[in-house]
Amino acid sequence: MKSLDVFGVCNGIVDIFSDITESDFSGLGFEKGTMRLVEPADQQALLRRVGATTPVMRSGGSVANSMITVAQLGGKSAVCCHLADDEYGRFYRDECLSLGIKVPVPLAQQGATGTCVVLLTPDAERTMRTSLGACTALAPEHIDPAVIADSKWLFVEGYVFSNSDAGRGAIQESLRVAKESDTKVAVTCSDAWIVHGFGDHLNEALKHAHLIFANEEESSALSGTSDIMSAGRKLKERFPHVVLTAGSRGAFMWWEGEELHVPAFPCEPRDLTGAGDTFAGAFLYGITRGLKPQDAAHRACFLAKHVIAQVGARLTGDVQNLWALVG
Repeated sequence: MKSLDVFGVCNGIVDIFSDITESDFSGLGFEKGTMRLVEPADQQALLRRVGATTPVMRSGGSVANSMITVAQLGGKSAVCCHLADDEYGRFYRDECLSLGIKVPVPLAQQGATGTCVVLLTPDAERTMRTSLGACTALAPEHIDPAVIADSKWLFVEGYVFSNSDAGRGAIQESLRVAKESDTKVAVTCSDAWIVHGFGDHLNEALKHAHLIFANEEESSALSGTSDIMSAGRKLKERFPHVVLTAGSRGAFMWWEGEELHVPAFPCEPRDLTGAGDTFAGAFLYGITRGLKPQDAAHRACFLAKHVIAQVGARLTGDVQNLWALVG
């Protein structure tokens, strides 16, 4: 009997939220509302500038957010990511452990933990600067076969395909172990540019997938079609299970020969960050608990509604109670 529900291979990113005045923001010279990848040295300089504001920190990253959702719901999850032995890496590890999430990769003695600085200006705009840092050093030797063998699902983050040859090797090793240990494989495309820029590596990994998650843009890039229904019908010929999210139109699924649709819950969104991550984590939790896919997606849509009604990529409050509220 496997004791873990989901093992996530992912980028470990500490989200650092900092309120900043318009005057201080102007001094940075950033274009408001943008997200840019930056080098570790530039990120360290930015962190020194915003450090005096006592920023709020949250462990994150796409699949890591999904693993947090699994844990918040009472499931058992693990994150396989590369963190440095610095302030942010120790924070990330300790927060995950406090949530009951396994963190099998030891902290590295070199490099800097990946961070995403989120600058919040008084006009409610969010400007982000992300440094992958130690994320790019994830390698095959960091894959723990025993943890994967003890997991019902392996969940691979598409962003890792873009990190390095070592990161792609880590994915290959995790897939090899999953196959040997009868662990099912789910893959999230993460972003359409992953499909376009790293499609060969992604498609090779997808040959091992039992389940893929994609949004409208990603499914279009993956299938070569512009319509989500056409995309799903093409992808179902390649993969046993396909789950496509479509924002306010809910989720479309091709599962065990059935074509299914689950509507979204209406809401007034404040921050769309984390909707897909929350949905995927909740869905995986649901099917590991024996729910039918449409029931798991229904509850996952409900949780996604709540995460976009707040600021931040992670649900707050009693998540298990939210799950129980869905009829």
